[in-house]
Amino acid sequence: MTTVLVVDDEPSLGKALVINLRARGYDVDLVMDGRSALDRAARGHPDVVVLDLGLPDLDGIEVIAGIRGWSAVPIIVLSARSTSDEKVDALDAGADDYLTKPFAMSELLARVRAAVRRAAVPAAAEANPVVQTAAFTIDLARRTVTRDGVQVRLTPTEWSLLETLTRNAGRLVPQRQLLHEVWGPGYEKETHYLRVYLAQLRRKLEPDPSHPVHLITEPGMGYRLEL
Repeated sequence: MTTVLVVDDEPSLGKALVINLRARGYDVDLVMDGRSALDRAARGHPDVVVLDLGLPDLDGIEVIAGIRGWSAVPIIVLSARSTSDEKVDALDAGADDYLTKPFAMSELLARVRAAVRRAAVPAAAEANPVVQTAAFTIDLARRTVTRDGVQVRLTPTEWSLLETLTRNAGRLVPQRQLLHEVWGPGYEKETHYLRVYLAQLRRKLEPDPSHPVHLITEPGMGYRLEL
């Protein structure tokens, strides 16, 4: 059973999240502060974390950073903070998605389903070849990336983005297509997601992230992977 860790200090919202997620077949664990969230994530290894940023003890950004220090579990942020800068801060810290309060429960449930899909390992091994660049190697079947012989840890969303570019290696992938394939329908205008995640991938994979030679931006159009 898929386990969702819900982190929110609003009792009524927390209860509503638990009821709705359990009704859809999820195993749900609810905590109400940041330290409990870090402890429960470390001990319980949830499949998805739904995290409020406005917690009583730690800022949600600290919780994201704490989890990202050891885990690639999908993190969906819930927050009343709605500016672009605040969204970028959360995504840059390692969140996979961001939902502004108030929100529709149906939309949150859709985003949880999408996060689970992105993180899922295919049931059968793929017969795709290993793709090599001068700087790193991508194994699509094993869902791994290595650089200088060392495996690079990617979040599920980072992997999904890189995988999409790899399957279209050498070709421009439009922004709308990337957003649709990685985040799902309704995300076609969230271009800041792409800027944040491409920057993260470049820091992890490019020899010189400020002058990328593999993860290329075509301004106003999209991105491509150059081998």
